[in-house]
Amino acid sequence: MATTTSRRSLLTLALAAPLAGTVLAGCGGDSGPGAAAGGDGATIWILTGQPAEGIRTDSIDAFNEANPDSELAVSSFQNDAFKAKIKTAIGAGEAPTIIWTWGGGGLRNYVENGQVEDLTSFFEETPALKEQLFESAFGAATVDGKVYAVPCEDVSPIVLFYNKRVFEKVGAQPPTTWGEVMELVPVFNAAGIAPFSLGGQSRWTNMMWLEFLYDRIGGPEVFQAVFDGQPDAWSNPASIEALTQLQDLVRADGFVKGFASITADSNADQALLYTDKAAMMVHGTWTYGSMKSDGGDFVTGGHLGWMNFPPVEGGAGDPSNTVGNPSAYYALSSKATEEQKAAAKKYFAEGLNTDETTKAWISVGSVPIVKGSDSQFSSSEDAEWLQFVYDIASGAATFTQSWDQALSPTAAEALLDNIEKLFGLSITPQQFADAMNAVIGS
Repeated sequence: MATTTSRRSLLTLALAAPLAGTVLAGCGGDSGPGAAAGGDGATIWILTGQPAEGIRTDSIDAFNEANPDSELAVSSFQNDAFKAKIKTAIGAGEAPTIIWTWGGGGLRNYVENGQVEDLTSFFEETPALKEQLFESAFGAATVDGKVYAVPCEDVSPIVLFYNKRVFEKVGAQPPTTWGEVMELVPVFNAAGIAPFSLGGQSRWTNMMWLEFLYDRIGGPEVFQAVFDGQPDAWSNPASIEALTQLQDLVRADGFVKGFASITADSNADQALLYTDKAAMMVHGTWTYGSMKSDGGDFVTGGHLGWMNFPPVEGGAGDPSNTVGNPSAYYALSSKATEEQKAAAKKYFAEGLNTDETTKAWISVGSVPIVKGSDSQFSSSEDAEWLQFVYDIASGAATFTQSWDQALSPTAAEALLDNIEKLFGLSITPQQFADAMNAVIGS
């Protein structure tokens, strides 16, 4: 596993490798940036970075070998380069046949502009494919009740990590409710241990707290109303309550001192946990690998604990709900020819989520979105961890996508900016809601 957290590449740690737009040879056809719907064969663009890139290209190579009449020409791009190139290509009507997407707000934009194919009937015609995958992965692939992307690869929910050593030191038990979380804050502060580590300078780390509090207090419908563009959705009473509870935690010194100057990309927040300077941390499952490699015997010695985020007393949210990154996704360009679309759908059905790719994701410490893949965990030294992540993702009543991926880029930037102010106590919950209501639908 990688030793640095590059969450904005998401979906797997490996996406942050320093590679530029690399065209892969041997995959058939013209696969450069100009290769688009008007070419002869189907095309696919993927993200770079090992080991994920290797799993993706192996999947495509195996499909091409088995289907010489439906080959996919592949191009690979670094994360940021891809974002720029795909925007230009789609705007010019020159998108690849198969479009990598994070789902959510970006996919909705494609749908509203008629740039991607409605795949609802495709899934009806291939029921075995949909049945194979976690139901929770389809939320971010669905717009107005129709499915526009195929979930694939692995899953990365957000969880609550805790340090067993410091809990033993203060004689405390892990929290089972929000009330117990608040009760633990003065206990750890009195012992000179930060209750929670937080890389607040990165802002999206703060967001994970609100994602869970909104869900646990009001249920997933609260953010769904925002995503659906309902006027004044951020003013929902459950929203105001969640914002208030968060600021109560800040005022109680629930986070490490100076959290606003700590960055997540440097893994400094993780280091606070495994060096016993912090008791707990709310973070993505992708941090497990770096804590294992960088934290001495913290993980291998059994000192790291984990749980789903606890319920809030009286809250409406299902305690099984989770948030984070439910899947990677591939959409189909609406501008592709019928022959290209046929090749892409064949790959979706036969080459994307195979036994081989499932084994490959598990081998690099990831949990595939394939039902029953947990039967292969027993040979891994991280079997207990993998099973926990699998159970969270597969058993979630609702898996809410990370807000800044679900929303439009404009709304997402406003969100991160106002979250920073909220954690800094420079705005009130109502001011936060007012500011965010102003960008609904942007």
